[in-house]
Amino acid sequence: MHREYSAWDSPSLGRRMEFLWFGTTGRPLLIFPTAASKFYEAEDFLLINALAPKIQAGELQVICCDTVNLESWYNKQVPPLVRVARHEQYDTYLRHELIPMIQNRAQRSDLITYGASFGAYHAMNLACRYPEAVKRVVSFSGVYDIHSFLDGAWNDSAYFHCPTAYVPNMDDGWVARLRNVEFVVATGEQDTLVDKNREFIGILKRKGLNVHGEIWPGVFGHDWPYWRQHLPRFVP
Repeated sequence: MHREYSAWDSPSLGRRMEFLWFGTTGRPLLIFPTAASKFYEAEDFLLINALAPKIQAGELQVICCDTVNLESWYNKQVPPLVRVARHEQYDTYLRHELIPMIQNRAQRSDLITYGASFGAYHAMNLACRYPEAVKRVVSFSGVYDIHSFLDGAWNDSAYFHCPTAYVPNMDDGWVARLRNVEFVVATGEQDTLVDKNREFIGILKRKGLNVHGEIWPGVFGHDWPYWRQHLPRFVP
């Protein structure tokens, strides 16, 4: 299976950003790591192994990107709105650097984003903000509200990076754009976040969007064995 490491110095972030690329043909899948983890997490926890048959068959190309979570949402050493501003720079990196590179290299415009736990936030936020760039989002055991990271602070930038805030208020024009996106939201019924996931499935459904919600019965769901089991069903 083709595996390639690459990186560049991001002008949006002022730092080096690394990623792994698996496969040579097929639909591109952008994977976000969880919480404070790194771009190689999906490989270390055997998620790439679970996707290997589709990668080797030429159905799927997988890009494992990095985040700046430790400089943004998880950085308690700076004021809350500075955390938001750093995430805004990361959003610019994704939309204007990483995604154009993926589209150009893959020669496809049907990107899937995927994340679990806090990675699901990134996958979902990107899809909701840029429905012309993302055609499917698969989010497992996710967090979609960023209020808890901001210690009571709030501004317009925070609002427009909080899917539980801005999606319910989207007008008909935005909703029409989002109808081109396929949404998958899932977790186990024993996950401590299960109610939050049910609520977000409801938000998407009330906007008339194309959402597939799953609550896996009888299991915790918020762990790698479940994510490895279920992700291949939803890609490509």
